This record gives sequence, structure tokens and C-alpha cells, in this order.
Amino acid sequence: MSSITPISPRGFARVGAHSHIKGLGLDEDLKAKLAADGMVGQTEAREAAGIIVNMIKAGKMAGRAVLLAGPPGTGKTAIAIAIARELGRDVPFITLTGSEIYSSELKKTEVLMQAVRKAIGVRLHETRKVYEGELTQFEVRTAKHAYNPYQQVPESARITLTTKSESRSFNVGSSIVAAMLNQGIRIGDVVQIDAETGKVIRAGRSEEVAEKYEIAGYDEKPVPRPSGPVEKEKEFIYVVTLHDLDQIQSQSRGGFFSLLFGGGEVREIDPEIRRRVDEYVKQRVEDGTAEIIPGVFFLDDVSMLDIEAFSFLSTVLESELAPIVIFATNRGITTVRGTDLQAPHGMPLDLLDRLLIINTRLYTEEEIMEILKIRAREEDVNIMDDALNHLTKIGVETSLRYAVQLLSPAAEKAKSEKRNTVTKDDIEVVRKLFSDVKRSVEYVKQYEEYMLR
Repeated sequence: MSSITPISPRGFARVGAHSHIKGLGLDEDLKAKLAADGMVGQTEAREAAGIIVNMIKAGKMAGRAVLLAGPPGTGKTAIAIAIARELGRDVPFITLTGSEIYSSELKKTEVLMQAVRKAIGVRLHETRKVYEGELTQFEVRTAKHAYNPYQQVPESARITLTTKSESRSFNVGSSIVAAMLNQGIRIGDVVQIDAETGKVIRAGRSEEVAEKYEIAGYDEKPVPRPSGPVEKEKEFIYVVTLHDLDQIQSQSRGGFFSLLFGGGEVREIDPEIRRRVDEYVKQRVEDGTAEIIPGVFFLDDVSMLDIEAFSFLSTVLESELAPIVIFATNRGITTVRGTDLQAPHGMPLDLLDRLLIINTRLYTEEEIMEILKIRAREEDVNIMDDALNHLTKIGVETSLRYAVQLLSPAAEKAKSEKRNTVTKDDIEVVRKLFSDVKRSVEYVKQYEEYMLR
């Protein structure tokens, strides 16, 4: 008797530095819990961020921005991501560092403008006439190729779509047949055909066919046979950004649906195109067929911007269509690039006056331990209590980032010795192999005369 062994697909899971962040970890009174939603410590900063979230939801952030200022490794990026998570699932979150605006291909203002437009989402509602049902008949008619008489090509087809209520047959042209064949559509699939454009979408394998005649593949879940008539009007919701619409308009492909088929990226976008896109979006909003989703534009290392970029951002904050702008910096009193002026965080004072500034502080030993526990779970590292305590002390003596960086190397060291638990000895081995900043500086000083200058 033959046996069937199911194969489970192994997904590739990339663990990011902030993939564990789910929100700000606040209760209903905007009080921060010690550890919640992936956030640990920084209670004052998180509570301030909670007030910012409420202001954003109430529409009271116009003309304002946020500055997260504090030493390196104090959770500034984590707080910015948590704010975006609190705002909702579809909220765009765009990250840019100050050095990225200095591109040889684009102007500084163009880089910033594109980032700003990517951080503003638009939820478009489209009502389309479609034919939807389970494909119960698919008879393809072929003809000789126009340039090769020995080759047969699809000319047309007769299809039947069936729902729980009715069944209808159609004659379809070569373009629809080609689209169906290219997607591997066969009898028993639930399909959707746009009546206007002829675009074919395969929804999946019908539940009835999958249950009666075959075993569904592990990578596909059967879908129910549609109900109601075959011909119907259906609302589709697409979430795009203003930058997506700018590109569509600049490519002149003839409408929103060209986005679905891709296209080459345009470098510089004319301001007139952006003005037309803004008018189009505003008209759709007034008609009730679109919603604007202000996203979060997180600009890290803001002290690296120059006076021209700061001037441009001041203008952006005053525009009607503006995202939530969050700056971050770990610099103190430093020179504003492009000037001889010294200013806090390297930012012009007139811009600083318009910011809600949130300060972050160094983590305590208890908070460092809690963060290491979270990162160990996120990276699937089993660590013994004494090893965790030792790693916490390393984080206090050096930095939190260095302690977190040692987790995965220590796990690999344990794995090489056929163990699945990290011990204190593993931590010590990788600590000797990988230097922290302080030891690296000492090394440079020791061998300074041999180093290239």
C-alpha cells in the first residue's frame, strides 16, 4: 500500500532589529507598562509618544513634528516604529537617514520629497463590473499562428462560470484565454474577470472540487464557490501612496490600473505632475471614493542635513498633504551644516521651536535584562539564567546594542558543540572573539603606528 507523506514548507523568517515591536505598550490611561508590545523601559518617552498618537488621530499635528533626542541605543527608532504600529495596519512607515539625501542622481529636495510622498497613503475604492464563479467548462479553440503555420495558438474559448445561484456561459477572446492559460487556470478554479479590462484573477481552487476529487496542495487553501449572480458589481480597495500615483501620472500609462502591471521608475518628477495628482486625490476624497492615510516619515541622523534641507522640511510641515514627521538624533551642540552656527542637535532654532521634543535615556540593568529576554525569544535563542545575567552585566558595562549582538554568535557557538542552550561560557567565548567599541579603541591605540592614516 502506497503512503503519502505531507511536506511542510520551510519559510524564511528574517529577524529584524525591531521586528518584535507591536506598539507603545500603554494602558488606557496612557501609562507605560515596564514591558509590553515589545517595548521595555523609556516610560516617559513612550507616554509622550502615546499623547502624540492621540493628537495624530484627532488631527491636531498639522504644522508640527516630533524630535527623538537621546544617546545611541536608547530606543529612538523603536519608538518611531511603535507610533506607526499604533496608528494602524495600512499606515506607511518610511525610514530615511540624513546621509541618504546626498545622492549623485537626485537633488536633495527630490529625495526628501519622494520620501515624504511615500509616507502618505491613499486608500482607493473602485467599483467594478465583474464576472465571478467556479470555472466548470473551459473549451479552448485554436488557430494557426499568423507567422508559423505549424504552430497552434489560442484564438478564443467557451467558458462556463457557476455560482451557488446560477451558471452562465461566455465566449471570450484570445487575450483572456492567454491570461487564463498563463496563470494555469483549469476547471474547478474560482476566477474573476473584469468586464471592462478583461483582467483575469484566479481566487483559488474551489472547495467542492478539492474535497471531491483531489488533495489540496499545502501552499493553497481552497476557497468557497461564490454566491449570488455571476455578473455583479464588486468594490475593490487598493492602498497606494502619493509617490505611486506620481509615477503612474509621469509614465502616462492611462490610469490607476496601470500600476498593477508595473513600469520603469522615473527619477525626477515634475512639480506640475504632483500638483495634478494632489488635485485628483482631493477630488476622489470629496467624492467619497478615497481616503488619505497620513503615514510616518522617520528621518534618522537628522544632524547630517544641511540648511537647505531644513528649509525644505519646514515648508513640507506647512503643506496640506503632509505625513507625520519624526526626527531622531544622538548629537548635542554641533554645527548646522552649511552654516557657521552652533545649535542644539545641529538643527536651526526656528525649526526646533516647532518640534515636540521627546528625550530618551540610558536603560537600567533591569530593563536591559528584559530587552535581552525579548530579543532571545525573537531570535529563538535558549539562554540559561546565569548566561543572561552575565550578558546583562556586559550590556551595562558596554552598551545594550553590543549585548544584543552577542546573542546569535553565542547560539551558533552552542550549536557547534551540539547544544541548544547558551551558557555563560559561550557568552565569554564570543565576547573575546568580537570586540566592543572600548576594546576596539584600545586596540587602535596600541597598534596606532602600524595603522594606515
